[in-house]
Amino acid sequence: MARLTLAAGEWVELRGANGSGKTTLLRALCGLLPREGKIQCRGRIAFVGHRNGNAGLLTPLENLRWHRRLHDVPAVDAELLDALEHVGLLRVAAQPVQQLSQGQQRRLALARLLLSDAEVWLLDEPYAALDVAASGLLDELLAAHCRKGGAALVSSHSPLALANRVIDLSWDDFPSAGRTAADSAQAIA
Repeated sequence: MARLTLAAGEWVELRGANGSGKTTLLRALCGLLPREGKIQCRGRIAFVGHRNGNAGLLTPLENLRWHRRLHDVPAVDAELLDALEHVGLLRVAAQPVQQLSQGQQRRLALARLLLSDAEVWLLDEPYAALDVAASGLLDELLAAHCRKGGAALVSSHSPLALANRVIDLSWDDFPSAGRTAADSAQAIA
């Protein structure tokens, strides 16, 4: 049995090669995949996966309105526009999302995080498609979330300098039934 604890204020990096189970673990933790065992979470969870969760035909502003209503939260345009400005999307707020770059679409997912009251953020490779400025913005958002007592589990292929802790899902770190050290060595070769 494996145990994963994420404390308030903690930013944990989930590291591993392609296919090591990072996405599967995050999706199971937020209830998107069937799982065995028990998951306890003291608070709301926000998940941002590989797909940004944006409706392509809607504008960024309409997407944020839709997500707020989905969670029974009032959609106050001033707050939504502030979030779009914070992530650098105010100038494209009325443009269909399908016309935005992949990095801009990822920024829209970050705007949803800004508006979220979730205590736990589960982020699957959130730096993918982000430019240097947006990567810095994500670092700031994560740090601020954790300073306020939130927690984040973030998968990445690149080391995250600001993470408090690293969990490595390499085969050598997690032996399983039927897999030997030789299997791991052959997989690495």
